[in-house]
Amino acid sequence: MGTYNAQINRTDAAALIPQERSREIIKGVCDSGWLFNMAKRLPDMTSSQVKRPVLASLASAAFVAADTGLKETTELSWGNKYIDAEEIACIVPIPEAVLDDAEYDIWAETKSEIIDAFNVEISKAVLYGTNIPTSWTTNLGAAGIVAHATSAGNTVSIASFDDVYAAIFAESSDGAADGVYALLGADGYMPTGNVADVTMMPRLLGNRSTTGVPLFNPVPQENASYMLNGIPMYMPNDGSIDSSSGLMISGDWSKLVYAMRQDMTFKILDQAVIQDAAGNIIYNLAQQDMVALRCVMRLGFALQNPINRMEETEADRSPFCVLTA
Repeated sequence: MGTYNAQINRTDAAALIPQERSREIIKGVCDSGWLFNMAKRLPDMTSSQVKRPVLASLASAAFVAADTGLKETTELSWGNKYIDAEEIACIVPIPEAVLDDAEYDIWAETKSEIIDAFNVEISKAVLYGTNIPTSWTTNLGAAGIVAHATSAGNTVSIASFDDVYAAIFAESSDGAADGVYALLGADGYMPTGNVADVTMMPRLLGNRSTTGVPLFNPVPQENASYMLNGIPMYMPNDGSIDSSSGLMISGDWSKLVYAMRQDMTFKILDQAVIQDAAGNIIYNLAQQDMVALRCVMRLGFALQNPINRMEETEADRSPFCVLTA
């Protein structure tokens, strides 16, 4: 009589995913992702939501009239800024026969693809609001930092300038044609980094001084970044940058903060079904002699945009500016 209740359980499959792999993956996501290198990491979250106070009004002072004049009063106020942990995950189905017959390190290939997938998904959500969780939209102040910068009027078109160099660094006396960095300065922010579409490289290389000296020298730095007049510049080629929404995003990236709630965890599935959004069964692991690696991570992003004396109106203030074609 046949046997129908045997299975590859967690103990049997544990050797596929040693515990140290989990730590290696989360380190890989943070080390290889340009977004994590530029944003500011906060202490790990101890619950699904973290509250941080942000300055909402400024103090004032006034000179006192004569010896017996009255001193004026002032006040300060703070508002709450929240970071909510949201889950990002993927499932990698693998036929057991493939695992048995493989002559190369399947884990190494899987790890690399998972890191890329998580980085791209997170980057697109934070930049453009692609598949962004509702709480992140609230905590960023918009559906992505491009939307936030656009709402504050911080967009610059190269078409308004003689060249791309002027579009980034120029400042007009009447403010009608300020470049990217000038708009950031008007909002009280100094740029700490830039992220650009790969097509920005030839645009920048084509700019020369009146004596023919290149204005941009692309010397690779640590973490595959470049320097644009001493400020880090990333040009990722992983598909995370949407050139139709902007060629370059510049800003004070320390105001973009994130926190980890749960490092990446793994679970081997062997008796489950995998369905599509319509409820159709795509894989039946038990019947098809397959296992699936489920990967889950929880983290949150928020944008801090505290009041400052350069621009006190929140709706007109953003730590970011977008350069468009």
